[in-house]
Amino acid sequence: MEKSKVYFTDLHCTYNNNLLQKLERLVKKAGIETIDFKNKFTAIKIHFGEPGNLAFLRPNYAAVIASVVKELGGKPFLTDCNTLYVGGRKNALDHIDAAYQNGFSPMTTGCHVIIADGLKGTDEVLVPVKNGEYVKEAKIGRAVMDADIIITLNHFKGHEATGFGGALKNIGMGCGSRAGKMEMHSAGKPFVNPELCIGCGRCIKICAHDAPHIANKKASIDQSLCVGCGRCIGICPEDAVQAADDESFDILDKKIAEYSWAVLNDRPQFHISLVVDVSPYCDCHAENDMPIVPDVGMFASFDPVALDVACVDAVNRQPVMPGSLLGERAHLHKDHFTNLTPETNWCVTIDHAVKMGLGNKEYELFEI
Repeated sequence: MEKSKVYFTDLHCTYNNNLLQKLERLVKKAGIETIDFKNKFTAIKIHFGEPGNLAFLRPNYAAVIASVVKELGGKPFLTDCNTLYVGGRKNALDHIDAAYQNGFSPMTTGCHVIIADGLKGTDEVLVPVKNGEYVKEAKIGRAVMDADIIITLNHFKGHEATGFGGALKNIGMGCGSRAGKMEMHSAGKPFVNPELCIGCGRCIKICAHDAPHIANKKASIDQSLCVGCGRCIGICPEDAVQAADDESFDILDKKIAEYSWAVLNDRPQFHISLVVDVSPYCDCHAENDMPIVPDVGMFASFDPVALDVACVDAVNRQPVMPGSLLGERAHLHKDHFTNLTPETNWCVTIDHAVKMGLGNKEYELFEI
């Protein structure tokens, strides 16, 4: 198989050449202009950052990509799906508030923010996954599937469940609706924490399968009737309904690859990863630890697999930041991400994505 092309630019700047100009030049050199954007809705999938986290990508980068899409005749919007866990992005209103708080607004980025799976995380499209080993029908946020073109703008970093978070994590997990995220994270079905439940009955009203019941002013879920749609999680005012979150990391990572296939299959796509502020854990945390390695640069490719591998290789070539979480564990193995989270195997998502036909691990790097 021919090697995939990955394009790279470092972070060195001059008075006449700043990072935003370098990003624009990178994506154009990488071939973004070969996509037909004319009057096409273009989803720019990004993570807006959990309130309290400061490692997320600055909105200035998103503004560059939105500007390029507009220049090429497209209709860009920034998007993400609601979270499964309790936090600042659990519903669309809070999620948009978080995006604005972190600087992602039409005034700063030049395009609108659309939360892809709707107000409560239930607006989804069921996408058949051909040859899916674990997922037969992925539950993807509707706005993502309504878009004509997918661009991912990824903050490359460590991750406690997948080893690292890059393009595939941003696509697969990030584009899943609440029910989709639950399917990836859980082998089981949601349950009710009785200490939080107030017996309001909203879970009963939202369920189409008569799974929730109330006894002694506390709800419970009949697991034999529950289909795992996650609507009860979204509707609970006290966050008493919770996901099982009990899937093994390897199966979770394979499900991410299969969800990525559902989003990307047979659609125009382009992927950009910034290896900056390489925090040890996901931007879903309401905090971020210090970077584990120095900043590296910006990468772009049509191949999300090759892009992720190139970023992994680049990080592994970097020295460990003294005092970082990785610095405490750097003696364990040879690989930075294995050192960071020894219980994960970051290769699983990559290998399964190759098996699904999403891309190629072999790449040729072009420095811009």
